[in-house]
Amino acid sequence: MKKKILIVEDDQSIAELQKDYLEVAGFEVNVYNNGMDGLKAFQDNKVDLLILDIMLPGMDGLEILRNLKDDKDVPVLLVSAKKEEIDKIKGLSLGADDYITKPFSPGELVARVKAHLENYERLKLRFSEGARKTNALSIRGLKIDIDSHRVFVMGKEVNLAQKEYALLLYMAQNPNRVFGREELFERVWGLDALGDSATVTVHIARIREKIESDLSNPQYIETVWGAGYRFRV
Repeated sequence: MKKKILIVEDDQSIAELQKDYLEVAGFEVNVYNNGMDGLKAFQDNKVDLLILDIMLPGMDGLEILRNLKDDKDVPVLLVSAKKEEIDKIKGLSLGADDYITKPFSPGELVARVKAHLENYERLKLRFSEGARKTNALSIRGLKIDIDSHRVFVMGKEVNLAQKEYALLLYMAQNPNRVFGREELFERVWGLDALGDSATVTVHIARIREKIESDLSNPQYIETVWGAGYRFRV
């Protein structure tokens, strides 16, 4: 069965070029040219990956990211002509998995789409294999239920996006080890040749906001200055 790609892009020529290349690569592609229609299409249909422009009429890409539901957790690739670092950080902090700056080659887009989909399937397989080995991890009030992919802090459930959960689980399963950003990016994203390891910093910050009671003194994920991050037990 073909993987389904949803493109939300208001520039018709760019959208048609993306669609053509992705269809040649074997994907089923639907295109919407404004934010409201794109969000509704995403919510109402099965989608395997979302390609989302930031500058859109009706509702911009960042607002769409804020409205995406956790139960529709699929890879999201942001596309934008904006090159400022702050725009990239905003998109990644809202749950995007990658950020592509215009202009870019259609071949690069296809490669990134394939890589994200393949990595997503690997993560699902890894989690299912992990669930067969152990049902849960419990560390000082933090519980990671591997069977259900749910996380609790002091008995209260916190909602993590798929990559946040993957990153937290990987570090919790390898406690007290210091990981550099590049290594975490390769292990969790599986895209050492694509993307940016700065994504790890953004996701660590989002995880901390959800599981740490005191951000100035993290109890679970520690920063080891000049080296990376460590999950402390």
